Amino acid sequence: MNEHVDAGLAAALESGNGSNGAQGHAVAGEAKNPLLVALGDRVRNLRAQRGLTRKAVAISADVSERHLANLEYGIGNASILVLQQVAGALHCSLAELVGDVTTSSPEWLLIRELLEHRSEADLRRVRVALGELLGTASVDPARHRRIALVGLRGAGKSTLGQMLAEDLELPFIELSREIEKLAGCSVREIHDLYGTNAYRRYERRALEEAVQIYSEVVIATPGGIVSDPATFNELLAHCTTVWLQAAPEEHMGRVAAQGDTRPMAASKEAMEDLRRILNGRAAFYSKADLSVDTSGKTLSQSFQALRSVARQSMGLV
Repeated sequence: MNEHVDAGLAAALESGNGSNGAQGHAVAGEAKNPLLVALGDRVRNLRAQRGLTRKAVAISADVSERHLANLEYGIGNASILVLQQVAGALHCSLAELVGDVTTSSPEWLLIRELLEHRSEADLRRVRVALGELLGTASVDPARHRRIALVGLRGAGKSTLGQMLAEDLELPFIELSREIEKLAGCSVREIHDLYGTNAYRRYERRALEEAVQIYSEVVIATPGGIVSDPATFNELLAHCTTVWLQAAPEEHMGRVAAQGDTRPMAASKEAMEDLRRILNGRAAFYSKADLSVDTSGKTLSQSFQALRSVARQSMGLV
């Protein structure tokens, strides 16, 4: 069994505990203000992107779960102090929570105007060009020899990553294990004892050390690595990334097969929460260089698909 529990999947699996009552209060039939609805959607999307349960955010923000549920469903007229606490729990600025950073200056507005309605491909080219212009995107000659697998837990990163490493005769590392070595405790204990910000620092350090040590390697990354833009940019700059995709139901089933029994008791709301997490992260996972959909495939079929794209990207075909 893989002991590391991706925070995003854990959030979905745990969502059935203690959240139904809160949602019940949040849909009391009151007329909803469009501004509050938009704010609620933003809070819910930020929470999904970070893979946090409503209960976890409520505890961190020091507000009741019911109050947070009302806020998320557009009927909670929260004070500015409460919004500041929620923003802190979601690891974002108050401006990001309630507004748009691209309205903060004339230059931002002009840049946004240039980028509006551009395709994802155009935006990616702009991002790369900006990195080169600002000196933050140096070309790593070993990038094509480092394969990093991204995706939510249950996609097959550990199993398929080990198989790929053996096939390519390369070292294999699980970044979660490297994080635990650096911290001297489990991932769960890092979150419980030191908080998410400390975990992100260990995650960034573990990735940087892996890149420094290995010029050739297969890396299985934590599902939430896309939640930290700086770390994810580091990954994209130094590794050929492969997004291992799977349907929400398959994520649940595979975690259960690993010995985690929580999916067996997962409610309909838990599955909806998982879908929201996947939707929230999909835009970031899609920045990967390659993708392999493992839905409906056997382990052998998934491996052959991964092997094919990996070898082709490394020029081994």
